[in-house]
Amino acid sequence: MAILWTSLAISILLRQALCRLSYTPVLPPPYPLAVRNPYLSAWLPGNEAWNLPFASAQFWNGLNLTWSVIARVDGQSYSLFGVPSLGPGVQAGVLQRADYTSTHTTFTVTAGAATFVLDFLSPVSPLNYVRQSAPFSYLIVSAAGNNGATPAVQIYSDIDNTWTGQFDEDVQVGWGYSLTNESTSAFTLTPGGTATYSEYNDTGMWGTSVYCARPNNSTLTATVGGLDAVRAQFAANGSLSGPWEWQYASVVAYSQDLGKVGESGTNVTFAIGYWRQSAVDYLGDARTAYFTATCSDPVCGCVHVLEDFAAADAEAHTFDAAIAGKAASVAGANYSDIVTLFVRQAFGATDLTISEDKLDTGDPLVFVKEISSDGNVNTIDVICPMAPGFYVLAPDYLRLLLEPIMRYLATGAWPHDYAVHDLGAAYPNATGHDNGTAEQMPVEECGNLLTLAYMYQLATGDKNWAQQYQGLFQEYADYLIVNGLYPTQQLSSDDGLGDIANQTGLAVKAAIGLNAYGVMTGQRNYSDIGKQFAKTLYDDKAGTDQNRTHFTCSQGKDDSWGMMYNFYPDVLLNLNTFPASAYAMQSSYYPTVRMPGGVPLDSLVDFGKTDWMTFAAATAVAPGVDNVGVRDMFIDDIHAYMANGINTVPFSDKFHLQDNGSFVTGQWSQYKARPLVGGHFAIMALDGPGQSGAGATKSGGNGGDESGWVQITYRRLSSYL
Repeated sequence: MAILWTSLAISILLRQALCRLSYTPVLPPPYPLAVRNPYLSAWLPGNEAWNLPFASAQFWNGLNLTWSVIARVDGQSYSLFGVPSLGPGVQAGVLQRADYTSTHTTFTVTAGAATFVLDFLSPVSPLNYVRQSAPFSYLIVSAAGNNGATPAVQIYSDIDNTWTGQFDEDVQVGWGYSLTNESTSAFTLTPGGTATYSEYNDTGMWGTSVYCARPNNSTLTATVGGLDAVRAQFAANGSLSGPWEWQYASVVAYSQDLGKVGESGTNVTFAIGYWRQSAVDYLGDARTAYFTATCSDPVCGCVHVLEDFAAADAEAHTFDAAIAGKAASVAGANYSDIVTLFVRQAFGATDLTISEDKLDTGDPLVFVKEISSDGNVNTIDVICPMAPGFYVLAPDYLRLLLEPIMRYLATGAWPHDYAVHDLGAAYPNATGHDNGTAEQMPVEECGNLLTLAYMYQLATGDKNWAQQYQGLFQEYADYLIVNGLYPTQQLSSDDGLGDIANQTGLAVKAAIGLNAYGVMTGQRNYSDIGKQFAKTLYDDKAGTDQNRTHFTCSQGKDDSWGMMYNFYPDVLLNLNTFPASAYAMQSSYYPTVRMPGGVPLDSLVDFGKTDWMTFAAATAVAPGVDNVGVRDMFIDDIHAYMANGINTVPFSDKFHLQDNGSFVTGQWSQYKARPLVGGHFAIMALDGPGQSGAGATKSGGNGGDESGWVQITYRRLSSYL
């Protein structure tokens, strides 16, 4: 206990120091730096931002990554980022402010007579498949003179083998350097002796890390060598010339001489990537990034993304403004802060792929890693809470995520009459569960699958996709008819409950899933059965307490209650399975069971889940309910948790709601960096799905005509700016 309170005291002092800086819109738990897929996922703990010159980037699980930026101003070297131990004569820059948007994280640092902006850009371009699937992220370093000064400036940056999943200093690494006709420099680092699809502590070990740069009215030099020696060489000379030898504790490094820099400033751009030729094993078929059809090797990838930078950056700024503006108008500034922070996290757990053998861009599939919980592939009850983000931004992703599951189920290899939980126990191995031993959530996954299928159909108007799997969907609907109203002992997505029988939430999910299937297929009898389930649960009180003040956690247990997040698809899809009075009753009940940090998931636990909280918040403003106070209560609780300054991991969707001796209110719990934060779009999604047709490009070509996506997004959101 003493250790806990000592940590809290340190945290309080740190927060007081942090308050002297500018953090816009808030200081988050972590800042996304390079977040593009499950293996290119670099972050900066929020409480390290004030100490940026010394702070290390981290993989999502907390492993430190070497990635530094050093500036030389009029001959004096300053660490701007990522140098835990300053070399002789090197001083630390001073952070002035830190900002984030949906795609950018920027830090403003002063050093001598210059001001620098470090801009970390991870594009989110879901309808430009080339740009979205490119396994690269950008770092843009801008420099400007202060107060009329025109200092001489050189910029240095390096990375090492930690980006290859190898964290020992003395390791087997193959390095390469290329200088293309387009003046693009590209370093590659490839570990030796690792197997395809192998991991070390969730980092990929079978790919190639790549770091690239291109001069921009600057003089570029590069080298490979021992970290201390290479940094000292830059500090002394402002350039690099050797030794071009991988040694103990080595780095690959660039220097860019910008010359004299005025107040208008200048900038240089780096691109960092993690290239996996074979990205996912799907039932024995190696899948590669969609981007591979455009570039077949990482050096080509460097050239492409640097040529595409201006267009990608312009699109990102438009996208950022539109997302922040709409979220603010829908539910206020706090909601905007929440949605804005988590766009990269939601998309950063996915891989948009094509067959490595055929490179058929007409057959894209998306795979998602259940990061930090168990590493499963395309878990259906992970796709479900992610879905509102895709519904708003790119509804076709719902099909691209579900298609791999449906193809597997259509083979008949899954031996049960209910939907599979996931496609594989360990990402990136989407090899199925032919032995039938996957995690058993039969009602949960059948209900999710039917609802998601209809969500996709409603959002896109595509009725053909569901039709080709009609037999499977009907089988799962029939399963719900027999097993959905009074579920036997089993797990649900609320797995903190354990495997218990008669979960009201599962019965609600079954009712809505049946109605969704009936509407989707035009079979009214299934909708009627779903609505009868709802009548039994609500009107006949099978799922409520006898005074009908709330829905129970377990049927027949009046003193239990649960967060009815499963209502949300009924509202979003306008299914009317339950009457508005049911939503109103439950929404009014939530404030009565709120703990200091928010409303728990159910009566048995003292933790909250931010995705389900947002589902409940959206349900509270359903037509005929309009409980804005409860909606805002949930939003404010999530925002307070997000911005409380005591958490440093990539955002955890699960957190403690009261002090209990081991944890404090607002402390994260168990999970981190999970893509379920797509559920934070649930309130925005009530305005309707994205317009994924209407001229938006999906292939992108050489950077793509991104104007389709930008214009569609802007048309959809511009009225809120």
